[in-house]
Amino acid sequence: MSEATFRGGVHPYEGKELSSDLPIKNVMPKGDMVFPMAQHIGAPAKPIVAKGDRVLVGQKIGEASGFISANICSSVSGTVKAVEPRMLLNGSKATCVVIENDDKYEGIEGLGEDRDYTKLSNDEIREIVKEAGVVGMGGAGFPTNVKLAPKEPEKIDYILVNGAECEPYLTSDYRQMLECPEEIVGGLRVILKLFDKAKGLICIEDNKPEAIAVMEKAVANESRMEVKVLKTKYPQGGERTLISAATGRKIYSAKLPADAGCIVDNISTVIAIYRAVCKQTPLITRVMTLTGDAFEKPVNVNVRLGCNHADLVEEGGGFKQDPAKIISGGPMMGFAMFDLNVPVTKTSSSILAMSRDEVAENEPSPCIRCGRCVAACPGNLVPQKMAQAVMHNDYETFVALNGMECYECGSCTYACPAKRPLTQTFKQARQYVAAQRRKK
Repeated sequence: MSEATFRGGVHPYEGKELSSDLPIKNVMPKGDMVFPMAQHIGAPAKPIVAKGDRVLVGQKIGEASGFISANICSSVSGTVKAVEPRMLLNGSKATCVVIENDDKYEGIEGLGEDRDYTKLSNDEIREIVKEAGVVGMGGAGFPTNVKLAPKEPEKIDYILVNGAECEPYLTSDYRQMLECPEEIVGGLRVILKLFDKAKGLICIEDNKPEAIAVMEKAVANESRMEVKVLKTKYPQGGERTLISAATGRKIYSAKLPADAGCIVDNISTVIAIYRAVCKQTPLITRVMTLTGDAFEKPVNVNVRLGCNHADLVEEGGGFKQDPAKIISGGPMMGFAMFDLNVPVTKTSSSILAMSRDEVAENEPSPCIRCGRCVAACPGNLVPQKMAQAVMHNDYETFVALNGMECYECGSCTYACPAKRPLTQTFKQARQYVAAQRRKK
């Protein structure tokens, strides 16, 4: 069994043993449901319902407002209570549709019914994926229908299903590979129908032998699919590193995976494609991991979009103690939450509750020029020099050092013995440079 990988990377504590053996638990929502119109990269959706309207499960309540945008569908039936700004995970505010859940879960016509994808045209499949509001659920939130419509579809050689789940603590993709492999294979079949020459690679790190075995069995009779075993290393699941490890091809910030003949979709996204196309079910649920040493009982949960993070804490048995830090996502690329009273969105992957805040406990010290950040960087960058340029507000040098190629994986910060906030520095610098370019 060969193992593919990439240059650089780090090996943080995985923490997956806290929840990896726990089956996915279905959780029903409580109270009002809040649906932000901004749950994806690109323009926010436009609300198409008003206060007092009755809605059904699966009904479109927000319509894509641009080419890079995505529809929003209700996960419950009930009455629209308000259309107003509400707080999001990242602390910003966005227009939200608030629905009073009637607990009846009455669905739109055809919801959940079987549909034969082989009788659909490629354009019909893409339109169904668009109508269902499917986006990348690994964190990016890029509209999937756009990804499935590259300029030159005949040049796509590989469909990479990202089952690496390299982010520490998270186990939602792992559990889905164990519990619903047929949906993953079904979704991949749908995607492969769009690309006649492509091969499907289900990419899984070698620290998940049970998932590898389950998925190899699931694709045993599929001539255009295989499982690609990857070496366990962070950030193996990053789009660029995954393409490099699985195919040997390289892309940079100015290129899309399609330019390298690849399309990359997360496990949850592939399942969402299957449900949209083959089960007439839009994107209204997702699987999350509730974990960390501050949780009484870590758990993997299947939740309806729009429910409240605070309500989910009870599913993990509550907290053993007040967490020192709560993170949405994983410790490497997630971000700290200052309030749990925010809605679950398409890109919500976890609640990570930690009893210690190691970042706050470690005061940064001067750079010692050890070079560990250079060795760790999967993008072949020189973080030490990039950080020095930013400190002097020398953004021209930052760009010349290929600073815009940084994809903020956190490997350099993790490897730095001086505990310097390198990734945060580069994130702010890239935002500044991008803003200046937009002005020009």
